[in-house]
Amino acid sequence: MSPPESRRVFKVTTRTAWEGALKRGALALSSDDARDGFTHLSAKHQLAETLAKHFNAQPDLLLIELDAAVLGAALRWERSRGGDFFPHLYTPLPASAARAVHALQLDGNGTHILPEIIRQC
Repeated sequence: MSPPESRRVFKVTTRTAWEGALKRGALALSSDDARDGFTHLSAKHQLAETLAKHFNAQPDLLLIELDAAVLGAALRWERSRGGDFFPHLYTPLPASAARAVHALQLDGNGTHILPEIIRQC
């Protein structure tokens, strides 16, 4: 998928981090985000691999659904894993930008199950 085709982008975060974002107004950077200097986001087609690689079997995660257009020029599509373009946000992620928040469930093997509404979009 080329960058202009993606209208929705997603952030995987912990419930605790999101609760903090709602209080502060913006999501705090994860350790990976702070190390790299931007907030790591994913397009829909990248979610399964992102979850498996970085969040395998981790419980109590949320999937924050965002409208790429709302994030503006601070959202950049940059080549990353496997040469694919990934969305990177170079400004704090405002909690108000969330279009929806989805709880992620684990199956019996510790694999995250994407909500049906995400699989259909």
